[in-house]
Amino acid sequence: MASIDELKDFIVEAKSKAYVGGGTAQPPSRTGARDIGYQRDRWRYLDSYFGGTDFAGQETVWFGDDTRWVMNYFGHVVRPDLIDAERAGIVIKTALETMYREKRHFLGGMQYRHAYGTYIDTSRGDTQHFSGREVIFVDGDEAYELDYRGGLIVP
Repeated sequence: MASIDELKDFIVEAKSKAYVGGGTAQPPSRTGARDIGYQRDRWRYLDSYFGGTDFAGQETVWFGDDTRWVMNYFGHVVRPDLIDAERAGIVIKTALETMYREKRHFLGGMQYRHAYGTYIDTSRGDTQHFSGREVIFVDGDEAYELDYRGGLIVP
């Protein structure tokens, strides 16, 4: 049985190798989905999402055959006149890459300034049960938003 600390460490490692690290696409688990996965030892991670500028997805972590943790999310560009999906993706990846390189857990807040906008992430709760929001402000206006929530899976 893995501990919460081991789970948190694996989540950060997997996130840094998958979306942020340009992980290898996997065959879709559902029609129309885009899947990116990562595995180490008995740990397995899958980020499966739909869409582009407006998108929804789910990240799941397994230990062996047991589902341990899930996060659902929905994001979209609010102001396409201020930022497009490509630039929003660059801001998000750069901010998260910085956070993961510092070995910071993804919960607990983050602010990062980039030439394309200011990324701000706020959350409440912990690995067991959480919710949060990430936004990108461009010239003081909210241009992108994403809401997320998740936690431990308890049989």
